[in-house]
Amino acid sequence: MKIGGFQKVSLIDYPGKIAAIVFTQGCNMLCSYCHNLQLVKPELFEKTFNENEILEFLKKRKRLLQGVVISGGEPTLQSDLKFFIARLKDMGYSVKLDTNGSSPNILEELINKNLIDFAAMDIKAPFEKYKLFNGANLGSIKRSIEILKSSKIQHLFRTTFDTEILTESDLEEIKKIVYPSNYAVQEKREIVNKH
Repeated sequence: MKIGGFQKVSLIDYPGKIAAIVFTQGCNMLCSYCHNLQLVKPELFEKTFNENEILEFLKKRKRLLQGVVISGGEPTLQSDLKFFIARLKDMGYSVKLDTNGSSPNILEELINKNLIDFAAMDIKAPFEKYKLFNGANLGSIKRSIEILKSSKIQHLFRTTFDTEILTESDLEEIKKIVYPSNYAVQEKREIVNKH
């Protein structure tokens, strides 16, 4: 796995669990409000983390941590994602996947093989505005929504409310698309230049 970031502990990213976060490198969309550009744009990629060292750390922290969040970038672009998750599951971790929904086949496989316990899918906009997001395949997005809605795993749909792109009525439309699943609206984070 190409791991571009690692957070040793989080109390907010996995509801109800103390978790670590693994950030994968690479994404197939480019959102104007993205705050993880170093995981999205190849020219900004930094040196990757050693996968075995992270797994070793997680093995030692098993008594303190309950879950691992796999975020990005877009984790489903990683060819060895399911093998990495299988190793986490073997350690006894609950696994949450953060995804943009662009890889429904992978999402479905992870659910069917009981490799993920929770999925959070970003709904960028109402369907007619998805063309504003580079790389979005609407058919894949719609299928991922249906896969999660019909699944038995915990899941959450969420939207970053960028007022330059979205309106309040857009949020209402998205809410109807994902109903009756849980839905959350996130405020756009300011991108801070860390030089």
